[in-house]
Amino acid sequence: MPDSSFASRFAPFEALATLLLPHAADGDDGAHDLAHIVRVFHNALRIHAKEGGDAELLASAVLLHDCVAVEKNSPHRKQASRLAAEKATEVLLSLGWEKARVEAAAHAILTHSFSANIPPETLEAKILQDADRLDSLGAMGVARTFYIAGRMGSALYDAADPLAKHRDLDDKAFCLDHFPAKLLKLADGFQTETGRTLAAERHRRLEEFRDLFLDEI
Repeated sequence: MPDSSFASRFAPFEALATLLLPHAADGDDGAHDLAHIVRVFHNALRIHAKEGGDAELLASAVLLHDCVAVEKNSPHRKQASRLAAEKATEVLLSLGWEKARVEAAAHAILTHSFSANIPPETLEAKILQDADRLDSLGAMGVARTFYIAGRMGSALYDAADPLAKHRDLDDKAFCLDHFPAKLLKLADGFQTETGRTLAAERHRRLEEFRDLFLDEI
């Protein structure tokens, strides 16, 4: 847990961050740590500035969206956002939040996950989903992908067939397979106009990295 000054990274919601940060990140996954939450928060504010919505509710959902850790290779991975939404509900109710606002924050957390595949129905939920997925694109997306591959014990790529021309994609075994299996599909699913604009540039960076990587192998 960082010192109290860390809450300043969530301006203008420092007070809310002080209350929620003790619950915010679970486990030791460096791709879903407090630094990730800060990045998602900044992405969310950038989208919110153009799209609107309830900023405090959005901030609470960002802070708690990864409050339950489930490893990428766990059979329970698809339940991660539901478990986080349930924990967030308990936390926000304990702080005296109105039930309707708690439910709205929980919905945003529930639907942010790519694995869960649940459509977001509110503006705040759409913004959180976009903000979180932006962190899976661009240079940061590359860094997180290779970090997770190392954590899971995956190979960088299949030396015999790096482009999977004669085999099925297997991003649990080969890190490079995660690009066509997931990362290069993300930009097509953004919910807000602002999110789509930001995603297009980060998608281009992913493609550029992939092409450079293939050139070098």
